Amino acid sequence: MAGEGDKPRRGIYLLPNLFTTAALFAGFYAIVAATKGAFEAAAASIFIAAVLDGMDGRIARLTNTQSAFGAEYDSLSDMISFGLAPALVAYHWGLHELGKLGWLAAFTYVAATALRLARFNTQVGIADKRYFQGLASPSAAGLVAATVWVGESYDLARLIPVLPVILVMTVTVALLMVSNIRYHSFKGLDFRGRVPFVHILVVVLLFVLISLDPPLVLFSVLFCYALSGPVMTLIELRRRRLERKRAGGTPPP
Repeated sequence: MAGEGDKPRRGIYLLPNLFTTAALFAGFYAIVAATKGAFEAAAASIFIAAVLDGMDGRIARLTNTQSAFGAEYDSLSDMISFGLAPALVAYHWGLHELGKLGWLAAFTYVAATALRLARFNTQVGIADKRYFQGLASPSAAGLVAATVWVGESYDLARLIPVLPVILVMTVTVALLMVSNIRYHSFKGLDFRGRVPFVHILVVVLLFVLISLDPPLVLFSVLFCYALSGPVMTLIELRRRRLERKRAGGTPPP
């Protein structure tokens, strides 16, 4: 039993919050780079923030340094790095040319990110950890950043009208974040256990593939992941419809 003179322990865990701070710095730098027209650096910074954001939580669990402060700090960092940063990168890259429609699209993305994070925080410990409800904000930010990165790297403005592309992408990704569509979270992956040697080879090949053309490969991977949610939902709806028909005695087509 604690004595009368005992006081609650103060302070915060340093290691996981260092990674959260680094992710916040990367997100802020993306905003600064976008205002200066360095869109490739801005997009890359958002991906760096996503990597660091994925590490802080795992490090906290591995070192048993989870805390309520860390969870709140991580959520605020996510709002900057995956809400405000990609919206402003997209705005400075092309949405600003659309006037009011452009900044409204950027605001829609920011608001959707805030709603997505608030819903996620209220469902911690309740929702199925195998799935995300709605597209996760780091994936959404990565898809917007990759779109800008591809457009800037390949100078797509001279080939296709990029303004409708970035407008549709920004709004669509925002809607996917606040939707009820389920996405695999990959939280079931065990990084502490032993794995076959071939898994290490796959990781090496993945790094090589990304290094060949980072913007195009990252865009392709994230675009397919964003599509996987609606596709998986349609397959599940069709399966349930067939089960109801079988249960009712109606043969499936």
